[in-house]
Amino acid sequence: MIILGIILLAIGFLTSLPFLWTIGIALVVIGLILLVMGAVGHEVGGRRHYY
Repeated sequence: MIILGIILLAIGFLTSLPFLWTIGIALVVIGLILLVMGAVGHEVGGRRHYY
């Protein structure tokens, strides 16, 4: 999810499409939150780790 967000950020930046930039930021933030939750031991979606 983080990688997809970074790709959308790059595409949005290069093509000047603000909706891709916004979606990319949202995906990166959600991916980082899930990563942190999995790293501290909280189960995310029934899984102990989120990769």
